[in-house]
Amino acid sequence: MQPFTMPDFYLPYPARLNPHLEGTREHSTAWARRMGMLDAPRPGGGVVWDEAALDRMDYPLMCAYTHPDCDGPALDLITDWYVWVFFFDDHFLEHFKYSRDLSGAQAYLDRLDRFMTAPGEEPPEPENPAEAGLRDLWARTVPSMSDGWRRRFTDSTHNLMIESMWELDNIDRGRIANPIEYVQMRRRVGGAPWSANLVEYAVGAEVPDDLAATRPVEVLVATFADAVHLRNDLFSYEREVREEGENSNAVLVFERFFDCPTQEAAELVNDLLTSRLQQFENTALLEVPALLADRAVPPDGQLAVALFAKGLQDWQAGGHEWHARSSRYMNDDVPSAEVPLLGGPTGLGTSAARPVDPSARLGLRVRARQHSHVPHRPVGPLRLPEISMPFPIRTSPHLAAAREHVVEWSREMGFFESVPGVEAGGVWDERRLRVFDLAHCAAMIHADAEPDRLFLSSDWLSWGTFGDDYFPLVFGKRRDLAAAKLCNDRLSLFMPLDGEVAPTPVGPIERGLDDLWRRTAGPMQPADRARFRVAVERMTESWLWELGNEARRRVPDPIDYVEMRRRTFGSDMTMSLAKLSRADVVPSELYRTRTVRELETAAMDYACFTNDLFSYQKEVEFEGEGHNLVVVVESFLGVDRDRAAQVVADLMTARMEQFQHIVATGLPALFEEADLDETVRAALRRHADELKDWMSGILEWHVRCARYFEDELIRTYRPVRPTLPFAPSGLGTSAARSLYRAGASL
Repeated sequence: MQPFTMPDFYLPYPARLNPHLEGTREHSTAWARRMGMLDAPRPGGGVVWDEAALDRMDYPLMCAYTHPDCDGPALDLITDWYVWVFFFDDHFLEHFKYSRDLSGAQAYLDRLDRFMTAPGEEPPEPENPAEAGLRDLWARTVPSMSDGWRRRFTDSTHNLMIESMWELDNIDRGRIANPIEYVQMRRRVGGAPWSANLVEYAVGAEVPDDLAATRPVEVLVATFADAVHLRNDLFSYEREVREEGENSNAVLVFERFFDCPTQEAAELVNDLLTSRLQQFENTALLEVPALLADRAVPPDGQLAVALFAKGLQDWQAGGHEWHARSSRYMNDDVPSAEVPLLGGPTGLGTSAARPVDPSARLGLRVRARQHSHVPHRPVGPLRLPEISMPFPIRTSPHLAAAREHVVEWSREMGFFESVPGVEAGGVWDERRLRVFDLAHCAAMIHADAEPDRLFLSSDWLSWGTFGDDYFPLVFGKRRDLAAAKLCNDRLSLFMPLDGEVAPTPVGPIERGLDDLWRRTAGPMQPADRARFRVAVERMTESWLWELGNEARRRVPDPIDYVEMRRRTFGSDMTMSLAKLSRADVVPSELYRTRTVRELETAAMDYACFTNDLFSYQKEVEFEGEGHNLVVVVESFLGVDRDRAAQVVADLMTARMEQFQHIVATGLPALFEEADLDETVRAALRRHADELKDWMSGILEWHVRCARYFEDELIRTYRPVRPTLPFAPSGLGTSAARSLYRAGASL
């Protein structure tokens, strides 16, 4: 019996078959035999693969479906890459996952890395089929591609190999990841970003280097990767979970986290798959054209990006078709992407003739939920679920001085002045800033800072919070996305990297950033300054992302929301400030390791979700916002706000447990693997302690801050305005009444 009935898949694109399939079948079998893959022994006897098993899995068919337009030699090479990657996966499973041989696995992966050579380097002699295959493929592929592509491909190949250790460690510990951790790590270990690199080879067009790191292109790759992996998890659940004892599968992750039956978990995974495909479409049709126009990308660059997006689209359709046919997977009664939506049975793939829910096949249910949010609906205060916080609260002794400093600084920057686009008064006044008490937050998250550092941190929090309020108030209400973009574009001018002269700042946003940048970035080393600028730019650009979704009345996709929430909250920026004191001690590459990255994103999510729980009424009822995880969960799961809030709290608990797990096991392992000296170890331990202060301080600030209290919200958003008997009335007096109201409220 199958563990669940396959859900109805969203299949927006038809699958097409490459005409060179048969030639590639002959080539790939001969190549696998030549590399030694068809007689590689298993530790318990027998072989990892034989020719019959390779024929049944039919990787040439997969590549012919996923790359329908490339020529025969290109299809041969790409198929060899997929034969290699699936062999590597099974070979690693047989030799290390079953035996839990962690040290042997690490040595195996370290040697494989040596076969991804830079120009002029020679690889070692291969000792097993995985090494032989990688050496052969690298020599046949890399010379025809650019250095930028080679670096991206090296990173993605390294990730899919080395992050197998994460899977192995979880199996060894009997640990199942939480949903957010799983999606992040599945991208790295699952290999779909690697597949996206091969799409560039197949379509004969590389994404320009200056576009590859932009949000639209990164989202194309991320949504492609997530959809590929979620689909694979549905098809491979029976083999991986029931037969192989794997625990890295989205269906299993959802079963455990939501405590639901397997069938329900499978339906949730499919809904998330649908949402990611629709996010891909939204990005390809809206964000990518805007990027190309904004950067004035020449025609050849535009064509390359378009071919890349089309190649990813073809891969999705072809990947589904192959999963529906391959003996490697559970695929009884799975619809084919080859059959037109309204067509009848036509031979192979006629399982699509079974009853299909049209709303699921068209993705209507997920799409409708994303656009059904009602802004400004009265919701009242959210009943807060129990929130786990295992760390104590620490507060700087310089809090009182910081409170007075941030008020004076904000006044000097013009935060209390009137601004264009606001009907009456400014975005803030002094009373509101004192109520927000941002210095209290800074004093808890930087409890050991000297006064000047605490003042600087308080000022950054004031500027970031002011900007977060400024953009929706000044630009959002009138849907003026163009003016918001112009405002954001100017902000980079006030963050010079190499001594450029900044223009004269205009308005409070620019004045504040100009002052903060001079005080913060001036003493930095050039590389640190560049990274810090990126952190600030990502935060301010995320404000535009929010405005765009609000203009389209669209509740974000869950994964996109979580990843962008870290930016809208300013997490990277505030963490970068905390790292300034360790810039000369901890090498920057250590902050990019999986261990430290997962430690930081777990803390970020805990803090961001804290804000979403406390700000629910403010954002939904008073501001008409949909950018709140409680709203996102309501929309995605179709549940009420109390259930959604509990899911958010459960995610916070899961991220906290992951944080503690990394501190207890991940950091010590990193210390040994990287052979770090005691100075660096102490600095990283201190970084973890500061993240503890960061999370506990942010939670405590939200508990005490009146910014989210209902009486303060009413006072701010629904002030009682005096009326006079001689106020003008009648046709043509609306402008006079507006002036009167403005004067009365000042």
